[in-house]
Amino acid sequence: MGILSLRAALEMAQERHVDLVEVSPTARPPVCRLMDYGKYKYEQAKRDRESRKKQKVVSIKELKMRPGIDEHDFDVKVKSAHRFLAEGDKVKCTIVFRGREIVHASLAQATLKRLAEATSEVGMVERVPRVEGRAMIMILAPKKGA
Repeated sequence: MGILSLRAALEMAQERHVDLVEVSPTARPPVCRLMDYGKYKYEQAKRDRESRKKQKVVSIKELKMRPGIDEHDFDVKVKSAHRFLAEGDKVKCTIVFRGREIVHASLAQATLKRLAEATSEVGMVERVPRVEGRAMIMILAPKKGA
């Protein structure tokens, strides 16, 4: 509509029963638009709700083990990790050390490496195993195609 005075623009908005909305206040002269602001806000909220519906919330599931974990117990943990990764969740694998077990960190590293290999078809290592306090932690993330 071109450059109008504020008074003329407001009169035009009142005649059409719409609102005068400032779109770009920093421009010279400021850019305004004639629109139904209530309807605009409603549609924007509706779009926001739709986009939130489509989002996938990734939670972190934790598997706790010990360095001397038995074979069957390990297999149960692998099945759980498989299920978590297939559902799209991340898996935090923790091996907790007690007493002098921390001296044998290589056993824990080997166990976590075995777990990563066992779940390699549905997940990948996001964070390599490293010692944090009295525990060794590794994080697995689901593969994009899985």
